[in-house]
Amino acid sequence: MLTTFSLRLRIFLLFLGLTAVTWGAVSLSLYVGFLRTEVTGVGSGFLFAGILANFGTLAVFALFWLLFDENVAKPIERIAAAMRTRAHAGVEVSVDHHEARYLGDLAPAVSAVTGELSKVSDGAEDIVAEETARLNAERAHLALLLTEIPVAIVLVSPTHQIMLYDGQAADVLGQVHVPRLSASIFDYFSEDELRKACEQLTDKRREVEADVHGTRGNLTFKLRLKKLSQASGYMILIDNTSARIAPDAARPLIYDFDLEVQDSERAFENRPLQEMSFTVFDTETTGLMPNKDEIVQIGAVRVVNGRIVPGEEVDQLVNPGRPIPLASSKVHGITDEMVTDAPEALDAVEDFHGFARDSVIVAHNAPFDMAFLHRYGKVLGLDWDHPILDTVLLSAVVFGANEEHTLDAVCLRLGIKIRPEVRHTALGDAEATAEAFCKLLPILASRGYKTFGEVIQETRKHGRLLKDMN
Repeated sequence: MLTTFSLRLRIFLLFLGLTAVTWGAVSLSLYVGFLRTEVTGVGSGFLFAGILANFGTLAVFALFWLLFDENVAKPIERIAAAMRTRAHAGVEVSVDHHEARYLGDLAPAVSAVTGELSKVSDGAEDIVAEETARLNAERAHLALLLTEIPVAIVLVSPTHQIMLYDGQAADVLGQVHVPRLSASIFDYFSEDELRKACEQLTDKRREVEADVHGTRGNLTFKLRLKKLSQASGYMILIDNTSARIAPDAARPLIYDFDLEVQDSERAFENRPLQEMSFTVFDTETTGLMPNKDEIVQIGAVRVVNGRIVPGEEVDQLVNPGRPIPLASSKVHGITDEMVTDAPEALDAVEDFHGFARDSVIVAHNAPFDMAFLHRYGKVLGLDWDHPILDTVLLSAVVFGANEEHTLDAVCLRLGIKIRPEVRHTALGDAEATAEAFCKLLPILASRGYKTFGEVIQETRKHGRLLKDMN
């Protein structure tokens, strides 16, 4: 019946009911106290009435708060989260009209607005799709042209971050470590030797040749450095003999020119999230006890400027050095035979440490996965001092602590489909977490949490959720 009343009338009736029930509780308390005066005296009777009235009004307010929270506060929070998800993450969402039945016309109005927004978005998406297709074609053509040049190309920012590399350069860099956009070029080439060559670049001398050692192994590369004339930074050209890429292999062109203007000297907590580099990872293990169990797989992807970087990933099976329990194999599908020739955990973790260098680590329920890394890190002498973001906590900030925050639940709310065959594989879960993370970033920014420090401060309010999950 109440659903036929206007919202203002419902709120009025709510307060009227609160007042009436409170008066009733106080009146009943006074009456009971009056009856006791004949036995215990006036003072004792009124004292009893006062205590009874206090507990009675407390019970009334608790009841009305529960009704208000369940029928007003929670539905409003969910509607607000749904609207932000639609507006800033581009996810089609539906509003539960039954849940919001006591909010008047709010739910139907939101549905109407999101419906119209979808129509507008569909038209804009068609235009964007056409332009994207055109740009992708131009990019593919540029990549094809670059493959005809018998050198590998790397563009480096003034702060020595990698802004672009082609397929041939990816192969060369991969001989040292997994190529990473926004990574320091000194992760791949000797810093002293490369800096010495860079110092020779001037307005008069715009090109320098140098033999530079790789940072791992006994590799030496013949590099040609060119000072860029129309942009800051420099280009590294590497002789094609250093590449081992097959003629018919895919040769992607990976770039992000926004790195050229980023202020890397800004205090970490004051840096906008969209400008930071992230390593999103997941592990599969022999069990759920980080102090006793072992890693059997590490999966990770990189996110730079709010986008997943194609090709920059880790998908590594790990030999745990002991049999994998059947119950665990049923979850992630990894058997003893699959890890027979895989590297040991210490080697795999050391490689992942290099992959995650100079980035923020992101994981879903990060304390569990990080516990394994810290354990191996102590043996290797590695410091896992990376800043960490947890998508469980980010989901709580966006959608509210009362919602479910499993990876499946978060992906469902954000319109992300996880293929069943990759669910509970380290790389599959890492990719799903990265997709969710990329969609959460603009929603967080719309809530006013734009810098790393602001987001961390807000997530600390929901730390108990991680204790509940472990």
